[in-house]
Amino acid sequence: MASDAKRILLVEDEKAIRDAVAAYLDREGYWVVGVGDGKAAVDEFEKHKFDLVILDLMLPKLSGERVCKIIRDKQSAVPIIMLTAKGEVEDRIIGLELGADDYIVKPFSPRELVARVRAMFRRAHVEPEVDVLDFGELVIDISGHKILVDGKDVDLTASEFKLLATLARHPGRVYNRMELVEKVLGYDFEGYERTIDSHVKNLRAKLGDDPRHPKWLFTVHGVGYRFEAPAQEKKSDE
Repeated sequence: MASDAKRILLVEDEKAIRDAVAAYLDREGYWVVGVGDGKAAVDEFEKHKFDLVILDLMLPKLSGERVCKIIRDKQSAVPIIMLTAKGEVEDRIIGLELGADDYIVKPFSPRELVARVRAMFRRAHVEPEVDVLDFGELVIDISGHKILVDGKDVDLTASEFKLLATLARHPGRVYNRMELVEKVLGYDFEGYERTIDSHVKNLRAKLGDDPRHPKWLFTVHGVGYRFEAPAQEKKSDE
């Protein structure tokens, strides 16, 4: 395995599924560590630096939801793809609100999962159009993948960062949910438009943007979302 191979933590308690997915990822050139329970997942995450986590929700010892929360509580923005037999929309939304970037329901094709992994890495390495978007209190350093609010770092997941950058590049433009799904997730996310609602909710919480009196992220009811830069915070050339 090449030393620069992307490192993936695969957390799945069913050995047959874990081995099959690991084999497909190995063939794609990824460096894979597979574990079968939530505690082992946390232990491995603390020992190694991973570029992506594939995480089952129904795990022994620690649930996938708990593992996801622990990873995010460590201020890690590593992309997380959740695997689960839970197919209800509300289960998907809960996972996304915990900080997952993507969600795939069992049974699934390992080839589809590999395609989603590739898409996730492509989104993470798109060359930025501009380096920094400066809106005064809010600064988005695209090339540095860094967000500052009132001069303080704010940790976002890869999908949250891409969503904010997409909206902020064109202040005032209204994006519908499916436009944002395609731009942020990079493919038709099985039509789950509420995925974007979950990411916006997380963004607002992390940025301190009150949805009842928004400063940056505005809901356009029946359509989608837009970003606004308060006039008093725009930088002047004068």
